[in-house]
Amino acid sequence: NKKPKPVDLTEVLDFRSILECHHRNCELPHGVIALQDKFSSPVFSLQNHPGFYFIPGALSIEKQCDLIRESLIDFPQPPNRTNHNAIYGPIHNLFLAAKEGKVLVEEKPLITSNEPSLDSGCRDGEEWKFTTEKEASLRKCKSVSGSSLLRKLRWSTLGLQFDWSNVSYDSSFKFFFSRI
Repeated sequence: NKKPKPVDLTEVLDFRSILECHHRNCELPHGVIALQDKFSSPVFSLQNHPGFYFIPGALSIEKQCDLIRESLIDFPQPPNRTNHNAIYGPIHNLFLAAKEGKVLVEEKPLITSNEPSLDSGCRDGEEWKFTTEKEASLRKCKSVSGSSLLRKLRWSTLGLQFDWSNVSYDSSFKFFFSRI
């Protein structure tokens, strides 16, 4: 049996112990700075990572749970883009589909003799829909489980759409504002 390599945790920071140390007026670990007490809570910064700030207790546990829930249920909803859009197009209700054990299946459009043939490697012309696992196995088509897609969800872009492939903002994305 091959044993897993031990994980090196020497550079991992335990912010709970840093906060406890700060409250006891202990020396902070090398590279950790407590910013001046202009704030109601301590704010920590890292010397070698400008722009990184740690604010203990900034968000309640309830608020953290709300944000996690939103990031899995609401943020990936179209028109927002995710890392799955390039392959599957917009995916609606991914979290619910994963929870219900559904499978995303490829539905190729029917091609009549009057229509030009679509390149099978092109995502345009293909649609993906959630269905039951039983239905997917009967259809014998490309499929992927909702739970697998949820595990592979890496990012969701809100607002101005960012194209991660070209590392630029999508200039074709239009904003529509309504006045209240």
